Amino acid sequence: MAGNRLDDIDRRILAELQADGRMTNVELARRVGISAPPCLRRVRTLEEAGYIRGYHADIDPRELGFEVQVFAMVRLHSQSERDLTAFENRARDWALVRECHMLNGEIDFILKCVAPDLSSFQRFLTDQLTAADNVASVKTSLVIRCAKDEPGVPFDVVEARG
Repeated sequence: MAGNRLDDIDRRILAELQADGRMTNVELARRVGISAPPCLRRVRTLEEAGYIRGYHADIDPRELGFEVQVFAMVRLHSQSERDLTAFENRARDWALVRECHMLNGEIDFILKCVAPDLSSFQRFLTDQLTAADNVASVKTSLVIRCAKDEPGVPFDVVEARG
């Protein structure tokens, strides 16, 4: 079920679940205009095909005491595939790192980090991130505020294409 092989109902199912992953199958079926049993089969097929990777609650980090969000731009000494993979594996182990993306250009990776306070992030930065094997430099930017944080993909853009 490649991306361009999804029919309109599959796309509507994905869009509805992206907006509200907690709705019942009956409600989802009603919203996309089919009965519940085929809707459930379609959802399971979308899950098995990897379109739906999981279901998550949207937790407010600040409510849990995570007051600091930082983007860390990491440059490595070596960009061999072995060294890139080793860094990715290490980043997966760091609890404060919530996202890790490999980039092209001057920066090899950008990490989205959260921490309870600046001193906690500073300890992570000096004791773990900058001390990690193959890390040449780290530049950080503290998030002041977030103007937009939309999960998923813009289904209306995909629909407008084709």
